[in-house]
Amino acid sequence: MAVFFTSDTHFGHQAIIRHCNRPFASAAAMDEGMISRWNSRIAPGDTVYHLGDFCFRGGQPAPYYRGRLNGEIHLIAGNHDGDTLKRHADCFASVSIVKEITIARQSIVMFHYPMREWDGAYRGAWHLFGHVHGGLDKEPLGYSMDVGVDSNRFYPWSLDEVAVALGRHERHFGSDR
Repeated sequence: MAVFFTSDTHFGHQAIIRHCNRPFASAAAMDEGMISRWNSRIAPGDTVYHLGDFCFRGGQPAPYYRGRLNGEIHLIAGNHDGDTLKRHADCFASVSIVKEITIARQSIVMFHYPMREWDGAYRGAWHLFGHVHGGLDKEPLGYSMDVGVDSNRFYPWSLDEVAVALGRHERHFGSDR
């Protein structure tokens, strides 16, 4: 069982194509492209942490997309997930605002928004976020990164890919306080 991270899919959101300069002709083409990329990496038994903005009004409801995507999806709610959570929170394995996990002794703090400091930052904890659609890719802060689709050619990030990417970051925070 592998672990993946992603954010800001905005399934069904036509305007996101223009707002983020996504290379798709329509929301339907974007949805199909991202579903195909997702399923090419993620198997049914894998775990996916989706850091917000799963789908958007105007497209299909969340269960439609959820039913086409492999993996067990844990949603960390984003600013565009209100309607999804009111109607379809039950289609996710879990829903939270902030999620902290440890995998192979690596602490990971997940939140839809980028934080300047997070629990364990001084001890090497990672902070994964979305919301900014690649806007901070050239300005990393310590062991933090945008795991959104706009930062990874519309694919989810594997745990190993995140480890490699964060291995290139300088430790922003000093030793334990």
